[in-house]
Order: sequence, then structure tokens, then C-alpha cells
Amino acid sequence: MADKYILDTHALVWYLEGNSRLGRQAKATMSAVASEMVLPLIALAEAAFLIEKGRIGIPSISNLLADVRNDERIEIQPLTMVIFEQSLTSEGLRIPELHDRFIVSTGLHLQDLGHTVSILTRDEIITDSGILPVIW
Repeated sequence: MADKYILDTHALVWYLEGNSRLGRQAKATMSAVASEMVLPLIALAEAAFLIEKGRIGIPSISNLLADVRNDERIEIQPLTMVIFEQSLTSEGLRIPELHDRFIVSTGLHLQDLGHTVSILTRDEIITDSGILPVIW
């Protein structure tokens, strides 16, 4: 099975904005034609919330959704009961922030399905947890 790259909210936003804060390796991964990226629905919702509050440079939620829909490499992963239950395991509970816990649990779920998974994030808690490999 192919590698899957889980997108944290800031990785998605900074990639779409062309923001220089996006890590070099994360940018290369997200720019690669063959990358299979998974966007947890919770990360998409968080990005929409940031747009709504005027905290990021993406002009509208419509622009965000168009960018995501137009990139065939991005698969939106809904928050399912299986992912929710994964968030309640000892690994999931090591991530204190709820959005991040669901993002990591999405990766754990895909790993359980046999995929090789990495998370594109600069979040120190996720990185320091060592639960899944991080690319930044």
C-alpha cells in the first residue's frame, strides 16, 4: 500500500497560502505529484473556522473548499466511530488537544488498515509523542 500523509490544519493552510512557515520537507511532500494526502475532516473544519475568524490569508471558505476539492491527491477522511474510539486508546489520549487527537487517531486508523502513515505537522506535542512519524 502507498504511503499516506495526514495533513494537520496549519500544514494545509500554509501550503494553500504559500506561507514560508511551511517546513521544507512538508512543502516538498505536499508538492509531489504522487503524494497521497489525507485531510481529516476536523482539520478542514478548523481551517474553515480560522477563515471565519479572519486569522489566515485564505480569502473565503469557498476558496478553501475549491482548493481542496480541486486537488485530486487530497482525500477527506470523516470522523468515524472507529477514529473516535481510536482517540480513546492509550496512544490517542497522549494528545491532550481534541482536534490534534482526532488528527493523530486518523493516522492510527489508517495504519491499522495497513498503510504507512506520516503526519505533516510542526506541532511539538504530536512530534514529541512519537506516536507516528512526522514530516516537517
